[in-house]
Amino acid sequence: MFRSDSGDRNSDLSGTGKGAAFAAKEIEKAGACCLVGAQPLIPIMRLLSLVLLFVTFSASAATKPNIVYILADDLGVGDVGCYGQKILKTPRIDRLAAEGMRFTQHYSGSAMCAPTRSCLMTGQHTGHARIRKNGAGPLLPGDVTIGEVLQSAGYKTAAIGKWGVGEADTTGAPWKQGFDLFFGYLNQRNAHHHYPPFLWRNEEEQLYPDNPTEKTHFSHDEFTKEALKFLRENKDNPFFLYVPYTLVHADIDVPEDSMKPWIGKIEESEPYGTPGGQHYVYQERPHAAFAGMVSRLDRDVGRIVDLVDELGLADNTPVIFTSDNGPTSVGGADPEFFDGNGPFRGIKFHLWEGGIRCPMIARWPGKIEAGTETDHISAHWDVLPTAAHLVGAEAPENIDGISFLPALLGRTAEQEKHEYLYWETSGGGGWQAVRKGKWKGHRVKTQRPQQTAIELFDLDADIAESTNVAERYPEVVAEMKRIFETGRTVPDGRDDLFESAKKK
Repeated sequence: MFRSDSGDRNSDLSGTGKGAAFAAKEIEKAGACCLVGAQPLIPIMRLLSLVLLFVTFSASAATKPNIVYILADDLGVGDVGCYGQKILKTPRIDRLAAEGMRFTQHYSGSAMCAPTRSCLMTGQHTGHARIRKNGAGPLLPGDVTIGEVLQSAGYKTAAIGKWGVGEADTTGAPWKQGFDLFFGYLNQRNAHHHYPPFLWRNEEEQLYPDNPTEKTHFSHDEFTKEALKFLRENKDNPFFLYVPYTLVHADIDVPEDSMKPWIGKIEESEPYGTPGGQHYVYQERPHAAFAGMVSRLDRDVGRIVDLVDELGLADNTPVIFTSDNGPTSVGGADPEFFDGNGPFRGIKFHLWEGGIRCPMIARWPGKIEAGTETDHISAHWDVLPTAAHLVGAEAPENIDGISFLPALLGRTAEQEKHEYLYWETSGGGGWQAVRKGKWKGHRVKTQRPQQTAIELFDLDADIAESTNVAERYPEVVAEMKRIFETGRTVPDGRDDLFESAKKK
């Protein structure tokens, strides 16, 4: 059990059942002594003090820490003010960082939507995860998720937003994977459109007739309403609220009240597409619309945090904000204009730093020191073991994640470190990447053996991955090759890392 810095340094963070049991036994002893009648004042005083002790322990046990985890969609690390953004405005996310801790070396599970969510749910990297590319899946009954771990610890669990790891009629449906409440999109392609004809509420479709044309219900707003409702309804019991928002993924589309403040105030690009002429919606003002999407996301992160505070839950509720991968360039999105990848190379779908380095901010008043940052190297697959550590539950065996709770609490010396981080994707002709200390290795074009090569970059000296130093450090390249070959398992069916989907 991890120990807290606040108050008694030997007090547990999560659950005090043993202490309560001890106090109850001592109360019973003191009560028996009182009944004997010898020197009654001392036993009575002891009894009263032990009753107080029991009440204290019981109250602590009843207030196991809640967890709020907010996942933005396609929000680049450079899109956030406290990570260097100069055009877009994110005052509430920046305030979260000022009141908590900013991670400077946090990574997504993947460079795209579905595998990132698989890594997040199961604590495994993409060399081991069930889902390694978009369109794959679903999760199977043997996949133990963060929802199941927290449910087993007595938590009420909710996933509100984009699921992406199992349809309604599969074993990957959220209500079969540890979530008491699901509200949102199951299918990630449906989630491209923010004015859907329906959303799922557990196993039922909640219909929005004429919404795609009349634009009566902006899905992001519905998610925020549902998240706030869940907080109010579960304020008196331990809960896990997972909010995988769909902003700022294309469609580049947002209600007028969020876009209007940017019109005429920001340099505009050419309109995107034609009305009805492509998969993503036509957008006359892509820059203003994207900026409005970021503003709306930021506003609603603030609304969730404000309600946590209003309900008196702040001291018992870590709030974590992050994103699922790097910024996208589809549908009128323009990461070059907004500098969405910051100083890093690459965007979504790339295993360069810009495709997988993401913002992460955590606030927990009284536990996480305000205005701090950590350079601890971590990834989405660390979230499950961190949550388990936090609530005193057992994490599944054979996962890749490591709890970063010590880093959150400022206990650097106690923080276990990864030997390496691993990613793979079948995109780009097959691609593997490894982060090991300051080194970043890439093995590219794995589906084309005659063209396969290993590239090496020193991130301490070259954060932009611009200079391949593989020839200078053959021993590091050899270690990277070893990890590329041993750091993964072969998935069921076709191994897309080495076999192109175009092949028969």
